[in-house]
Amino acid sequence: MDISNVISLLSGVALFLFGMSLMGDGLKRVAGNRLEGLLYKLTNTRLKGILLGTGITAVIQSSSATSVMVVGFVNSGMMKFEQAISIILGAILGTSVTGWVICLSDISGGSGWVSLLSTSTLTGLIAVSGIIVRTAAKRATHRHVGDIMMGFAVLMFGMSTMSGAVAPLKEMPAFVALLTSFSNPVLGFLAGVAFTAVLQSASAAVGILQALAITGAVTFATALPLIMGIGVGAALPVLMAAAGASVDARRSAVVYLLIQIIGAGVLGTIFYAVNAVAHFPFMTMVLTTVHIAALNTFYRFLCVVILAPQTELLAKLTCAVVKEEASAEDEEDKGPVFEERFLPFPPLALEQCRAEINKMADITQQSVIVALDTIAHYSEDKAKRVGKLEKATDRYEDALGTYILKASKRELNTEQNQQFTRFLHTITDFERIGDHAENIVEVMERMHEQDSSFTGSALAELEVMKNALTEVMSMTMQSFQNDDSALAEKVEPLEQVINGLQDSIKNRHVERMKAGICTMTQGISLNDLLTDLERISDHCSNIALATIELRQNVFLTHPDLYHNANQSENVHMFEDYSRRFALPEPSKAPDAAEA
Repeated sequence: MDISNVISLLSGVALFLFGMSLMGDGLKRVAGNRLEGLLYKLTNTRLKGILLGTGITAVIQSSSATSVMVVGFVNSGMMKFEQAISIILGAILGTSVTGWVICLSDISGGSGWVSLLSTSTLTGLIAVSGIIVRTAAKRATHRHVGDIMMGFAVLMFGMSTMSGAVAPLKEMPAFVALLTSFSNPVLGFLAGVAFTAVLQSASAAVGILQALAITGAVTFATALPLIMGIGVGAALPVLMAAAGASVDARRSAVVYLLIQIIGAGVLGTIFYAVNAVAHFPFMTMVLTTVHIAALNTFYRFLCVVILAPQTELLAKLTCAVVKEEASAEDEEDKGPVFEERFLPFPPLALEQCRAEINKMADITQQSVIVALDTIAHYSEDKAKRVGKLEKATDRYEDALGTYILKASKRELNTEQNQQFTRFLHTITDFERIGDHAENIVEVMERMHEQDSSFTGSALAELEVMKNALTEVMSMTMQSFQNDDSALAEKVEPLEQVINGLQDSIKNRHVERMKAGICTMTQGISLNDLLTDLERISDHCSNIALATIELRQNVFLTHPDLYHNANQSENVHMFEDYSRRFALPEPSKAPDAAEA
């Protein structure tokens, strides 16, 4: 084997890896990235997790890639560690599918029409068809189909190049001796680990082993320990992906390694112990590419069958290896956690954004509740609490805005683009609500420092305003978090009522000033307070509008939201809210003396 063969081998490996990546990416894009979304959503049972992990890895063609994605789910809080175990088990089995695809390289043709079945002819036809589709198609989905075909052709050509490059090795005693040494279980296992750790792909490592099988020097005794080692070596990229991640994310990576080690340890011990007694005759059998694919699949299947019922034990063992940190940061202090590895998958990026915006909504609502409580019962602790919550909303807005802008630069369909745009506007509304909550506290802090307070009449009227605002906030947050457009439609009528309350309370204050009951200083504070309360309801209306637009796929303005086809119902809701949140009669409201 001369230098030209070495260069051919390396080029074959490069083409093989590139083709596998191109084909996998094309398959994912044709699926509209729905596979990853299914992986996130449909893992509520162990069997579903295993089946989904298997199926998606068969498309992605890398158990490491699937497991890295799962680590990202766990790190972002979108998936629990216990759910991840079953998916990783499925991924370990699913990666064996690539070996069966590679077996197509064994197809050989004869003469006439039969020659069309040869690998070279089939690869050429697929390559030509792929480039035609890739260049002529106008729709992105069709171009991705061309990518799949081109990726498959490149993969098969790379496999053919590798096979041709290693063919002379069968005449070299040194090479045969090297492979024979791998029949030693320990040496073969370590070689498989090291080889896969360099390639960072179990599918690629098995593919190269299949290429070496062309030489006729790969026996069962050689292939088995190599395949066991390949499984363990594939854990390296998963472990690297979990560096610096959360405790559960690191556990998800470590459990991948433990599954491979335990599977190799249990099955290897049983097999070689029985072989020591029975002396299996097939140990010296020369394997073909099909044999290696079957051995790889069967070995991984046995690992899954043995370990699937032991997920609880695997979880406990992993928790013992990766211990809980001494202290956990408060959610508000920690801020949002985003997975950059989700950016190529818009459905996952959207789900992650939605989950973090829901957390932001909870923090925002809490800040308003505490701020409203300071109107009648001011304290420094409450003021500090609102300040802390407002800083948390600022962190969420910055992190979400940055992540959404990054995701928006990816290839998105119309619906995804609209969702990211609406999210970007909505987080601004949440942040502004937090600002107004802090403004409310500042007004009450100023009055506290001035030893000033509102009259009993003003407090009674503000109590009505507070109740209305609490309800509109609750409806807004629930409708947004549950994607409930029907509930969101109830926000605008109440927001209209709050606008009316603001005007009425201002007018009543003017009357009290004329009567000498209220002062100008109280009036300034009351006006500032009412402005912030009304602005909060305005932002709630904006959020409700975005919820309806996302759900119904329509563009609306605020007048549309109120004067829509269901106008009579809106009028009815407006009248109902007006009765529920009516201000007390001036004559019955406590005056300054009673206060």
